[in-house]
Amino acid sequence: MGTDRAERFRRERVVEEAVATTGLDDFGADGWQEGLDHLLHGFAAEAQLNDLGVEVAAGDLQSYLTNRLRLVAWRASHPAVAAGTITQPIVIVGQPRTGTTILYDLLAQDPALRAPLSWEVDLPVPPPATATHATDPRIAEVEEKLAMTDLIVPGFRAFHPLGAQLAQECVRITGHDFKSLIFSTQYRTPTYDRWLLHEADMASAYAFHRQFLQHLQSEHPADQWLLKSPAHLWCLGALAAEYPDAVVVQTHRDPLKVVASISALVTHLRQMTTDSPSVAEAAGEWAEHIYDGLERGMAARDAGVFPASQVIDLQFSDFVAEPFKTIEAVYGAMGRELTAEAEGAMRAFLATHPGDGGGGGSRYRWADTGLDADALRERARPYQERYGVPSEPVT
Repeated sequence: MGTDRAERFRRERVVEEAVATTGLDDFGADGWQEGLDHLLHGFAAEAQLNDLGVEVAAGDLQSYLTNRLRLVAWRASHPAVAAGTITQPIVIVGQPRTGTTILYDLLAQDPALRAPLSWEVDLPVPPPATATHATDPRIAEVEEKLAMTDLIVPGFRAFHPLGAQLAQECVRITGHDFKSLIFSTQYRTPTYDRWLLHEADMASAYAFHRQFLQHLQSEHPADQWLLKSPAHLWCLGALAAEYPDAVVVQTHRDPLKVVASISALVTHLRQMTTDSPSVAEAAGEWAEHIYDGLERGMAARDAGVFPASQVIDLQFSDFVAEPFKTIEAVYGAMGRELTAEAEGAMRAFLATHPGDGGGGGSRYRWADTGLDADALRERARPYQERYGVPSEPVT
C-alpha cells in the first residue's frame, strides 16, 4: 500500500474534508463507520486504482459523506420530516440483468407511483419541491455529470441507462451508510464484499433508507413509493424488518446468463477506475455473489420474511416477450388497475427507451468468464426448478 494512497484514503482525512466542505459535523446514527473503513482499505490496497480511479473513488466518498451531513442537518432543523409515513412500497428485487431496470422505469411512468430519481438521490438537499420538480436546476447539473460517464467509459449507457430524471436504485441510497453493492460493482473490493454480504448488519442502512425517502417526500408527497435494487435479494430479512408491508416483485432469469452479463457490465464499468479490469476475475467474484443471493433469497422466502401474498414472481422471458401483458399481470396480482393513462405513458417511454434485454447477449460471451457451465448449471437447478426458470443458450 503506497504511503500517498494510504493517506488519501485515511478515514480522518475523508471525514475532515466532508466536514470542511459542509460546515457540518453530525453524521447521524452510528453504523456507517465500519463500511467506510472497509471501503477505504479496499480503495487503498485492493482496487488497483489508476490515477483517475483514485479521484473517482475519493469523489464518491465525498458525495456520500456530504449528502449524509446535509440530510442529517436538514432533518434536525425540520422535525416534521421524521413524521412522514411510508405505506406499502412496491420493491422490485431479483438478480442484476434480469429486466429489473426496464421494469422499474416502466412502472415509474405510472402517475400513481413515485420512484426516487437520479437527481434527487445525487443532490437531495434541499428536498425536491412539487412546484419545481420538473425544472429544478439540479436536473441539468446531474445530467451534465452523467454525460461524463459515457465520455470516460464509451458505451456504458448502452449497458445501463443513465439519466437525471430516470428512476434511481436503492443501492445509491444505502451507499450513504456505506453498505451497498454499488461499491462492489464499481470497484474491486473483495474484503469489503465479504464483509458486506456475510457480516454487515444491514439494519442501519435500511433505517437510513427510510429517512432518505421521508426527506424526499417532505415537500413533494408520494402516495406510494416504487423502489428497486437487485441487492435487496441478499437481505430480504432486513428489508422486511424496515418495510414489513412492502409488495415485493422478484424477477427471474437463467443464472448463467446473469453471471455472464453482470461480469461484462462490471468489467466495462471498472474501466473507468483501473487499467486492468478482467471479465474472468469479475466472473469469479460475481458467480459466487449471484448464487449466494439466490440461495439466501430462497431461504428468506422459506422463512416467510414476507407473506406469500406480498410477493409476486415475474419471469424475464415472459417480460421480454410480452412486456405489457406481464405488467398487467403484476398489477392484477397487486390488486391495482393498470389505467389507460399509465399504460400510455409506459408505452411512450418504451418507444424511446427500449432497454437492452438484460444485455441482449451481444456484448458478452460465456466463454469469456472462464467458468464451468455444467457445474454452475447443476448448482442453479434447485432455483430453476422452484421458480420454473427456463435455461437459455450459453455460448
